[in-house]
Amino acid sequence: MKDQIFGVLQRVGRSFMLPIAVLPVAGLLLGIGSSFTNATMIDTYGLQAILGEGTILNMFLTVLSKAGSALFDNLPIIFAVGCAIGMAKKEKEVAALSAVIAYFTMNAAVNAMLVNSGQILDDGSIADFVIQGTITSSVGIQTLQMGVFGGIIVGLGVAALHNRFYTIELPSALAFFSGSRFVPIISTVVYVLVGIGMFFVWPVVQNGIYALGGLVTGTGYLGTLIFGIIKRALIPFGLHHVFYLPFWQTGVGGSMEVAGKMIEGGQNIFFAQLADPSTVHFSADACRYFSGEFIFMIFGLPGAALAMYQTAKPEKKKQAGGLLLSAALACMATGITEPLEFSFLFVAPMLFAVQVLLAGAAYMIAHILNIAVGLTFSGGLLDLFLFGILQGNAKTSWLRIIPVGIIYFLLYYGIFKFLILKFDLKTPGREDEDVETKLYTKADYNAAKESGVKGAEVSALITAGLGGKANIEDVDCCATRLRCTIKDPAKVQEALLKQSGSRGVILKGKGIQVIYGPQVAVLKTNLEAFLQTAAADQVKPEDFTGISGKTNDENTNTEATVEKKEEKQISEKVIKSPMNGTVIPLSEVPDAVFSSEMLGKGFGVEPSEGKAYAPVDGEVTTVFDTKHALGLMSKNGVELLIHIGMDTVKLNGRGFDVKVKAGDQVKAGDLLAEFDMDLIKSEGYPVTTAVVITNTDDCEAIGEVKTGAVTKDTDVLTVL
Repeated sequence: MKDQIFGVLQRVGRSFMLPIAVLPVAGLLLGIGSSFTNATMIDTYGLQAILGEGTILNMFLTVLSKAGSALFDNLPIIFAVGCAIGMAKKEKEVAALSAVIAYFTMNAAVNAMLVNSGQILDDGSIADFVIQGTITSSVGIQTLQMGVFGGIIVGLGVAALHNRFYTIELPSALAFFSGSRFVPIISTVVYVLVGIGMFFVWPVVQNGIYALGGLVTGTGYLGTLIFGIIKRALIPFGLHHVFYLPFWQTGVGGSMEVAGKMIEGGQNIFFAQLADPSTVHFSADACRYFSGEFIFMIFGLPGAALAMYQTAKPEKKKQAGGLLLSAALACMATGITEPLEFSFLFVAPMLFAVQVLLAGAAYMIAHILNIAVGLTFSGGLLDLFLFGILQGNAKTSWLRIIPVGIIYFLLYYGIFKFLILKFDLKTPGREDEDVETKLYTKADYNAAKESGVKGAEVSALITAGLGGKANIEDVDCCATRLRCTIKDPAKVQEALLKQSGSRGVILKGKGIQVIYGPQVAVLKTNLEAFLQTAAADQVKPEDFTGISGKTNDENTNTEATVEKKEEKQISEKVIKSPMNGTVIPLSEVPDAVFSSEMLGKGFGVEPSEGKAYAPVDGEVTTVFDTKHALGLMSKNGVELLIHIGMDTVKLNGRGFDVKVKAGDQVKAGDLLAEFDMDLIKSEGYPVTTAVVITNTDDCEAIGEVKTGAVTKDTDVLTVL
């Protein structure tokens, strides 16, 4: 039963990821718009001429602020759609449409019941006997204040209906309404009844929610400590979204009147106060659920990274340093902690226990110190700048984060270093001699290379590791983890999953999470496509024992290794520039993954025109779905990755026109792709292109990069 509950909660938490993803952009719009239209800020810095009322910038920033507010105001329906998409097994677009219909239907039914009961009067006003804040407007409909819970109820319910009925076969007379067409119909009928039921049930539920919130808030700082500990402890299980979301978005996190309107949920209260120019100091009680994150994400965990680097073995220090630096920078800048946390979670659980306790204490300390800095997704420098520094210390008390953060840096550094040395913990750089120093945040592109298999073979290996196609019920992913539902957990082979590039496996009942890194979405897409082929039916775990290293024939294994090395021998090869422009050292490419040579050695190019050419004779091995990157294999065995622009994956293919496909043979100088440099720049992304030798380890030597002005015919690099 516990395992089944875990599996359900895992899927629910996964479904929250899509609507949560909209919060950062909403927060950015609201944060920038509200900050730079604040009258006090404008007067303080004498910016009336530029940002004052009536100026073009003021009008534009007001638009940004209102756009951000609109997203936060409509989070319930966003969660309804997002949860439906996340939980639906197939034909997710039908589930999304059905969720929208069901959400309107439910709230219309609630509205009718409120009118019939006299709580909403004929003129649309609310009766005097109604408790303030219990009735609100959602998508233009006066209804009960259900917040995101209303959206979640719709999203999860519609997904359940969808999964049950999307393949239904009706009698011949009604055959037109069979299958997916039946889902919005049944959703409408069901949610009329749900709306009527919510009229009676939700006031009771609402009282329970307020009581739960009161339990946390009523225990003061101790309640904040408990919240922080539980949230961090749930990180390995991927269930933290399920836990913290009610505190952020519903009455569980408290309620407060802001600008004459009752607001529920810690994050909602903060952003309501952000949009209210009369706010003197943001509520520390509302921000208790996230302000503490800035302390351990910007200061604490980087201290842990430094401790792990300094305790690494001398021969592995350089490699470990590059990995840990990249992870620490990601943690500080964006608040993404998983690269660092998972670097010690599986090899040294006691260190994670320390992290949980210290992180939990950080939430409480921030609450005690009246620190009230909001965030959209995670407590990195970006959110600190927007919602702390820009808002001023008087409103946020953000300056108090710095001295506490310094103490936390020293605490993490001292405790981690002591425990690592005392118990000889195998953190990055301290592995046994036959174990490669790795951090799970390497892209799956590189992980596949390291495993010795490519393309469909990686998907086949994952399929085998999950116990075969017949053992896989559902495949999905979040930002860093492949999340699957399986039939028989006993059939899972972690050794095979590790060979596919996994950095860790979490198995609870029928729910399994395989950790790959931030590009897991590509791996998931490849796996789904593979599972639809006949080849997937033939995959048997026992056929992969040779790849996993489990073989009884030691001599055969040795011979295979020798053969593999011989196949990878690379003869001398000259790599030309793939673009006209200026070649720069790879270390100057504005992306830590490339500049730190995590993916391999190479060089960067600042293009002068929007065209990319083949730098070698060979074969196109990969064309990314987002068209911003291509993989090539030279005839001499050099594997190249050409990554056009930085973070251009976020453009989802806009501005790119790829002229080749995987499997095409090309000559040096052949046109590979065209790209719109003006569009890329206007979206805020550098056009700097990285050219990386992804099988650097197979090269005997790599010459010096010829920097400076180049054309597509210029020899840039020699590989041996």
